[in-house]
Amino acid sequence: MRNLDGKIKYDDNFLTSDELVEVYNYCTKTEYQYGETDDYGLPPTGMTHQINHNESIYHLFEQRLNLKYSFLKGMTLYRMYINCFAPSENPYFHIDGQGITFLYYPNLEWDLQEGGETQFYHGGNILGVPPVPNRLVMFDAKIKHRASTFRDKHRFTVAIKYSYEET
Repeated sequence: MRNLDGKIKYDDNFLTSDELVEVYNYCTKTEYQYGETDDYGLPPTGMTHQINHNESIYHLFEQRLNLKYSFLKGMTLYRMYINCFAPSENPYFHIDGQGITFLYYPNLEWDLQEGGETQFYHGGNILGVPPVPNRLVMFDAKIKHRASTFRDKHRFTVAIKYSYEET
């Protein structure tokens, strides 16, 4: 895991190539709902799909994360879902609460000119993490962050949230 900042880390090539394609196909073929907001009083942006704990994609991420990060054993996985943003949407900065958030980028390709980074407002600066295919980002859920969209296609991220409450 590489360190972007003391509280923002990323891991490239998190899944196998076949698993990346499986997750990407899941993201592009599933149904989404509109209406989630980034924070109280803000209008909704993007669409989401809740990943049910009985689905294979849920187990794939849960198992990989637990194998790679032993500190998660004392935490509770309380939500896993996909964010989908259309080109030119403008999401808001927000926090996820208490705990740890993981974001996984299932896109199969990326170019700098496409945009799509996750922006973190931390220490008075905005830090951007590019959505490199098969990258996993881990950060303190209290850090303000937001998605930025791709220029000409939908942007997907798998969001996985853990709380400090023990199971």
